Amino acid sequence: MDDVIVYTDGSSRGNPGPGGYGAVLLYTAPDGTEFRKELSQGFRETTNNRMEMLAVIAALEALKRPCAVSVHSDSQYVVNAHTKGWIKGWQKRGWKTADKKPVKNRDLWERMAKAEEGHRVTFLWVKGHAGHELNERCDRLAVEAATGEDLLEDEGFCG
Repeated sequence: MDDVIVYTDGSSRGNPGPGGYGAVLLYTAPDGTEFRKELSQGFRETTNNRMEMLAVIAALEALKRPCAVSVHSDSQYVVNAHTKGWIKGWQKRGWKTADKKPVKNRDLWERMAKAEEGHRVTFLWVKGHAGHELNERCDRLAVEAATGEDLLEDEGFCG
């Protein structure tokens, strides 16, 4: 299984408002060749949490074969959902929270769970805006995407 390191970030200019995500994928081939792929996309109206999630989803969906993936995110929402087992609890309860309310962003949590299938994914929290080179790069990608001109509709966003 190949090892891939992923950094992600999301941005929303207003929350809700125009938003974007950025992701950087790093892979070193067995011969030592290093590969880097950057992903980003902007949306007309969305939230920061949705963009944080879409950054991870886009990175995982870009992988062409099963990998051991280390996802570095400054989103405690995304990281805690995995490291604290929230997603598994939501799934067991039919996508309800512990207090029986519908899980927010269910469409993206389900898509993320599907994108993780076949991979061994670990999530690590990094402090945002703390000078970490790749986290800062993802932030720039996300902001550029959010303020760009080719903004998509976030089909699952319900204002």
